[in-house]
Amino acid sequence: MSYWLVKSEPDKYSWEQLLKNGRTYWDGVRNYQARNNLQTMKKGDTVLFYHSNNGLAVVGIARVVKEAYPDPTTDDPRWVAVDLEPAETLKTPVSLRDMKKDKRLQNIALIKQGRLSVTPLTQEAFAVIVAKGRA
Repeated sequence: MSYWLVKSEPDKYSWEQLLKNGRTYWDGVRNYQARNNLQTMKKGDTVLFYHSNNGLAVVGIARVVKEAYPDPTTDDPRWVAVDLEPAETLKTPVSLRDMKKDKRLQNIALIKQGRLSVTPLTQEAFAVIVAKGRA
């Protein structure tokens, strides 16, 4: 199993909306590195859901339920989507500020490549963030 972090502006698609929908396709990615990350995702992988711009925090845990397929929002075959479903709402949102203060998280892509919308996480980084969110 692999671990990931996806970013969404809460006014465009929030964690609450994913909870309400029960499942969504993760579309609209137009960065090659983020696209490559989507293509690498496997069914059952675990995904942290991060509210970007407004909120700046990891708020929930989702799972990949369908692997990469053509993005339904474009006719361009270069872009893909995956399907996600919610698994757990974190008790405490884990802020970007908190993550930046933790030495164990200094090398995660969210901090190193802040504009990338789909990033891999190590198992250790995932566990650190989830432990903070469950506290």
